[in-house]
Amino acid sequence: MSVRDLIPWGRNNGNQVPTVLRDDDRDPFLSLHREVNRLFDDVFRGFGSGMPSLGNGSAFSAGWPSVEISDTDKEIKVTAEVPGLEEKDIEVLLNDGILTLKGEKRSESEDKDRQFSERYYGRFERRIPLGVEVDEDKVDASFRNGVLTVTLPKTEKAQTQVKRIAIKS
Repeated sequence: MSVRDLIPWGRNNGNQVPTVLRDDDRDPFLSLHREVNRLFDDVFRGFGSGMPSLGNGSAFSAGWPSVEISDTDKEIKVTAEVPGLEEKDIEVLLNDGILTLKGEKRSESEDKDRQFSERYYGRFERRIPLGVEVDEDKVDASFRNGVLTVTLPKTEKAQTQVKRIAIKS
């Protein structure tokens, strides 16, 4: 027996016309093959976009929401894209030098009406280590058009600790 005999869609049973399997008499190996492919597709769909789908799509990946971090001498600015959410759906926490963004994205419709969805719903939490001391009393957060911006001013001590190193050629 060769490997080609194990591939149901390439078999032609000695005829020149390949065998076509109908739904009512489907080969169990072909059915298993399709199901395994579907499971892998469901798990790995979205890895290119940074947000893999895990089964029913109710869990967000560790990379959501997408953030942009800028670090200047005086402040750190974190911008997070959270489309479809409102400010009441998001919580911003700062504890021990870690900025935490968490919340929940809820579905707008009932599951019984949905035939197919590539949208993601459920709770999310994103932790961002800051690495420097920030003035917690002056931290500011704003939300506009699905974009959350958190401005974290550095303490005077953190601003003076920056040391420039000369590059030698």
